[in-house]
Amino acid sequence: MIQYNRGDKLNIGYARVSTEDQNLDRQIDALVNAGVDIRNIYKEKITGTTKDRPELNKMMDELKIGDVLIISDLTRLSRSTKDLISLSEIINSKGVELVSLKEKIDTTTATGKAMFGMLAVMAQFERDLISERTKEGLAAARARGRVGGRPKGMDDKKIKMAKALYSNKDNSIKDICDTLSISRMTLYRYLNLKGKKI
Repeated sequence: MIQYNRGDKLNIGYARVSTEDQNLDRQIDALVNAGVDIRNIYKEKITGTTKDRPELNKMMDELKIGDVLIISDLTRLSRSTKDLISLSEIINSKGVELVSLKEKIDTTTATGKAMFGMLAVMAQFERDLISERTKEGLAAARARGRVGGRPKGMDDKKIKMAKALYSNKDNSIKDICDTLSISRMTLYRYLNLKGKKI
């Protein structure tokens, strides 16, 4: 990656898609239009839930005080609220500002800093609600005797529950399968995880 004028404020871009067959062009165009030199865009084709993201890690190491990190939207940086908050804290500790084009968040302004803080709070609140509802739903299902045995499929409610449990990285695949009384193959099939290393 070619970088220049390190003594001045530098716009840095990060673009990510989840799979190899997806295209980064739309994100790159948006970043260039926002003032990022194409040579200063870190590009990655990897799922946001994967902890090992080489280009993101490289970018985080190379960010310097005064830089502005620009992304097309927050989901490009992370699909996990916990991870997003952690990354934002690291970015802030480096003296780097964050701009998210879709959400119109710009921490170079006082309003932008407040908006980002509120967004993080609301996102965490939403995740806590999903977790609480999931636990209540599982408790209600158990109370009705819906435990034991492995059904051949899952209804919409159970699929939604499986997705909520899977989005929380504290839950292992075994724990999810045991909780929902389904096999790994059933979980993989309904969450389209075929071929993924889990």
